[in-house]
Amino acid sequence: MQPKSALKLQRRRDALLSQLPALGPVMRGSVVRLGTRCGHPRCRCARGEKHQQTYFSLNKEGKTVLLFLGKSREAEARQYVENYHLLMAWVEEMTAVMMEGVKHKAFR
Repeated sequence: MQPKSALKLQRRRDALLSQLPALGPVMRGSVVRLGTRCGHPRCRCARGEKHQQTYFSLNKEGKTVLLFLGKSREAEARQYVENYHLLMAWVEEMTAVMMEGVKHKAFR
């Protein structure tokens, strides 16, 4: 018979495993708003009031990569980034549970 702490760890591990498929698509990076100028001399951006544009920003191999999102894809990209943060929190929690399980030989 296993000690109560081992059963508790196994239940927590199983609960975490059941959460993983519900996350959905993930993207590492950030949704950012940047000011741009259109180049028209009479436009407000020529006076310093830049046009706000939405981009997805990713640091890849030490370089920043930008993908224009616009308003139509912003919400979707924000959800994917949030899913990424949830996944990373999930990984941290699963790691803590598994470390305790290995330490106490709860997973056999």
